[in-house]
Amino acid sequence: MARIAVIGAGMGAMAAAARLAVAGHRVAVYERASTYGGALGGFARDGFSFDTGPGLLQLPAVYRDLFIKTGKQPLEDAVGLTQVEPAVRHVFADGTAVDLPNARRAGIADALDAALGEGSGAHWSAFMSRAREAWDRTRRPLLEEPLWPNWRILADREPYPAVVRRRMLRKDLSATTLCEVAALELGGDPRLVALLEQYALASGLDPRTAPASAAVLPYMEQTFGTWAVRGGMRELARAVYERCLQRKVAFEFDAPVARIVEKDGRAAGVELAEGRVVEADFVVAGVAPGVLDELLPGRALRAEDSVTPQSALPSRLTVFLALRGARPGDAPHRTVVHAADREAELASLFGGGTAVAERPTVTVLRPDDASVVPDADHEAATLVVTVARGARVTDADVERVMDAAGQAVPGLRDRLLWHEVRTPSDVAVATGADGGSVPAPALAAASGRLLHPSNSTLVPGLFAVGGWSHPGGGLPHAGMSGALAAGLIVEGPDFRGSQ
Repeated sequence: MARIAVIGAGMGAMAAAARLAVAGHRVAVYERASTYGGALGGFARDGFSFDTGPGLLQLPAVYRDLFIKTGKQPLEDAVGLTQVEPAVRHVFADGTAVDLPNARRAGIADALDAALGEGSGAHWSAFMSRAREAWDRTRRPLLEEPLWPNWRILADREPYPAVVRRRMLRKDLSATTLCEVAALELGGDPRLVALLEQYALASGLDPRTAPASAAVLPYMEQTFGTWAVRGGMRELARAVYERCLQRKVAFEFDAPVARIVEKDGRAAGVELAEGRVVEADFVVAGVAPGVLDELLPGRALRAEDSVTPQSALPSRLTVFLALRGARPGDAPHRTVVHAADREAELASLFGGGTAVAERPTVTVLRPDDASVVPDADHEAATLVVTVARGARVTDADVERVMDAAGQAVPGLRDRLLWHEVRTPSDVAVATGADGGSVPAPALAAASGRLLHPSNSTLVPGLFAVGGWSHPGGGLPHAGMSGALAAGLIVEGPDFRGSQ
């Protein structure tokens, strides 16, 4: 039995803790905040409750596997999971709207044909077939296996089979970025372009530079479905926390770690801010890259030729709305209201400034869930916008976001009781990430720019989990990072992931 100290109680860290405990180790978690969940937090007021992190779940199989491997109670007995229908409504800049069904490829093609014109569905379906090839080529190394020592194979090879456009007397054309995929392979319809590029924007990626392999993002959603959790995603965090307690994981909250203790060149425990030293045989750190560096100052954690930790990704602006009046029964759970000026939005996000776009893309979440409102005569809605890291959010920015959301929530202004705002600075406080950056999922190609550092480090006995380590950001990826870190500790460096 090994003593294991886990820094942070985020989803990746708790996933690792539960797996390590069930393997027979003595696990203790030290969390600087007063509660568990990390980025998967919650906000409540006047009987309304909201998620401060992701509002929907993809790839629930990751957490189903966690519950199967750590106890008899399945995930569905711990939380109420519902596949939302439709998966999403898109409202484009020209006012066209389309409802896309959940995890039904033929239905998605039919919906696109009906809303955007004959042939739109065929263009999208052909793209999704190519996206499936990219998924099949990268699924195991990017989700299910520790990062390969020869990770440059993933960095240098583009797994997306781009269509080659033959041209007389000129060089053939083929897409290398997601933006080029949209321009060359979707028939020229700006609405299909906006549909595809939104998947990059929602992950904080610039579609002009994101590799074509980012095609796996819409593939995952449209193939494996989108799920809501009754009571909000915070309930998933509660379920994982309670599973940890059942496996005898110890938690200490309001217990910031000041440094990682080394002995004979190996991680040997943690020193808490209060001065207490806790000895351990292994340390698992679920923290942002800059925070981890501060815990071992002057110590190289990665080899010179390893993946460089990402740090300058965009953040999120979130607005919680308390609305009078019942939620209409035909309202979609999620609506994406696309920006009127795509170029202006990209410039504000990736141009190096800190201003919010004049009219950004807004995702509106309207859960059909009686447990998040005080009674049936009220509705809770959440508005989410990708913004530059460290963005300075003004009252005027929030007003414009709510104006855009009015396209998804008719009569929003008349129904509004109150609103609360969560800015990038709030994200930074909650997660420790500089500027409130939100980690993106790992992607192949792009010279390795969108890979994440390995779960193992140069310090023996020290492992990293969570969105800032392999395989990157997002709830499914966080859960997989916990499985990988636990596997490396239990089975050793030869661990190759689930089979």
